[in-house]
Amino acid sequence: MTIQFYMDVHIRRSITEGLRRIGLDVLTAQEDGCGEFSDPDLLDRATQLGRVLFSMDDHLLTEATRRQNENVPFADVIYAHQLRITVGQAVRDLSLIAEVYDVTDIANRVEFLPL
Repeated sequence: MTIQFYMDVHIRRSITEGLRRIGLDVLTAQEDGCGEFSDPDLLDRATQLGRVLFSMDDHLLTEATRRQNENVPFADVIYAHQLRITVGQAVRDLSLIAEVYDVTDIANRVEFLPL
């Protein structure tokens, strides 16, 4: 199954648009009507949709780590610190992940960008 991305509210629009320009399936939390969701609810929503959640939110990273430690299933989380990655790097790295991985290969994991 091809990877589909779910963008946290903290993701720059230019990253979302860059991924869409190269043909990747991207849904933002705002487009999904979930822009005000808490981190646990947002991760639940991405999991429900079968989408990989991309975030630059430290609190969401903490929630994913908690779930790993407690063996609570969730969609993969890809995390990038907003000051340590450029838009171009994010688009390249996310497109590489989409090309290389299948969604079943990366469930319950946290990936860090840049690669």
